[in-house]
Amino acid sequence: MTSRVVAWGWLVLCAGVIAFLAAANAQNAAPPLEVDTALIVSVDVSNSVDEERYKLQMEGIAKALEDPEVLKAILNGPQGGILVAMVTWADKPRLSLPWQRIASAADAAAVAAKVRALPRQTGEFTCVSGMLRTISDKVVPQIPAKALRIIVDVSGDGRENCNPEEPPASVRDELAASGVTVNGLPILEGDEGPTLEQWYRDNIMGGPSSFILPAHGFGDFGRAIRQKFMIEISGLPLPKKEARLSN
Repeated sequence: MTSRVVAWGWLVLCAGVIAFLAAANAQNAAPPLEVDTALIVSVDVSNSVDEERYKLQMEGIAKALEDPEVLKAILNGPQGGILVAMVTWADKPRLSLPWQRIASAADAAAVAAKVRALPRQTGEFTCVSGMLRTISDKVVPQIPAKALRIIVDVSGDGRENCNPEEPPASVRDELAASGVTVNGLPILEGDEGPTLEQWYRDNIMGGPSSFILPAHGFGDFGRAIRQKFMIEISGLPLPKKEARLSN
C-alpha cells in the first residue's frame, strides 16, 4: 500500500514539474515574428512575354531587391525586415516563390538569386481575376508573420482576357476591404499600351494608399519596379511628380 502511495506521489510530482517547465517555456518563448511589409510580387508571364521579356522582369526584380536604397528601406523599418513572395501567372497562377524573409543584405542576395533561377512559366491568356482570387484565398492567408502592411504588386502588359465568372475589380475590392493594398505596374507596350494604365487604375488599384506606376515598355521595367519597391517598403507617399498616379 505504501509503495502505491509513493508511486502516486512521484507521478503527481512529475506532472507538476512538467507543467511548471511548460509554463516557463511559454513565458520565455520568443514573441511572434513581425515584419514591416508582406509583399506579394505578381508577374504576368502570358504569351506576350517571350524569353527576353521574362528575363527583363526577373532581373529587374532581383536587382531591385539588391539595390542599396531598397535594402536601406527594408532594414530601417520599425521591425527591420519584410516578407516577399512571388506569383507568376498566365492561364493559371503559380506561387513561384513561397514566403521569404529579408532582414539583411545576405537575405536579399539569397532571395534575388532564387528569383533569377525561377524557371519560365508560359501560358496563352492573361487571367487577372484568377490570379487575384488565388492571392486572396491562398497566399495572403499563409503570411507567416504579423505584417504592418500587406501589399500585392501586380505587373503586366495586358488586361483580363479569360472571361472570368467574377470580374477582377470584384476580387480587388475584396482584398481592399480586408486591408490589403493592391498596386499596379502596367507595362505600356504594344497595342494595349495607350489604354492599359487606365484599365489598371479601374480594375487593379485598390486599398490603403494604393497607386499605379507604369513602365514604358519592358526595357523600363527594372526602373519602375525599383521605384515601386521603394515606395511600398518605406511606406512613404509617391513623389509629387508621380502623385497624379495615386488614388
